[in-house]
Amino acid sequence: MQLFAHPFSSYSQKALIALYENEIPFTFRMLSPAEPENGAEFAARWPLKRFPILVDGDRTIFEATSIIEYLDTHYPGRVRLIPVDPDLAIDVRMMDRVFDNYVMGMMQKPVLDAIRAPEVRDAHGVAEARAMLDTAYAWLDGLMANREWAVGDGFTLADCAAAPALFYADWVQPIPTGYANLSDYRQRLLARPSFVRAIDEARPYRAYFPLGAPDRD
Repeated sequence: MQLFAHPFSSYSQKALIALYENEIPFTFRMLSPAEPENGAEFAARWPLKRFPILVDGDRTIFEATSIIEYLDTHYPGRVRLIPVDPDLAIDVRMMDRVFDNYVMGMMQKPVLDAIRAPEVRDAHGVAEARAMLDTAYAWLDGLMANREWAVGDGFTLADCAAAPALFYADWVQPIPTGYANLSDYRQRLLARPSFVRAIDEARPYRAYFPLGAPDRD
């Protein structure tokens, strides 16, 4: 298998966590100007050019959530990322959407706005995104009061989504000090070996973070 991705990308990290959790062999196809052949094949396979994508034989899977579902179906390992219990599986998929849409998505708005030229920046949109993050933080802090992981007793797809989402969101808008449940969950994610590996592989690129990467984590 081949993963077309970049190590500093939050959605790439989400897929990498799943691959590392079950030690699934794959070839990393770096998407960078230094390796134009990877970019050319990537664009040919997925013209929308949103990464990561996974290539397995004649199958091309795009979107990190779908990649993880594919891995859990075709390359199941010790860690089942989609629970067998159908009701737990629904909760896992629901929380995956929460972390992608209301944490990762909201985090990305201020980051992308910082890249834009000043005359086309969207102060209103950024303010709305930050307010949504505040609401998501408060809700998640209550949710995590008696939980180790996002859903059920084990590490799942939802935690693969949560790890990079909360990692970068806390850089953009720090989790308030009163939200100990959410902060502790973020720390458990940061200590997970699969995510530790993804974080370490991304360290060389921190200087490119538009809002300035904090000197922590």
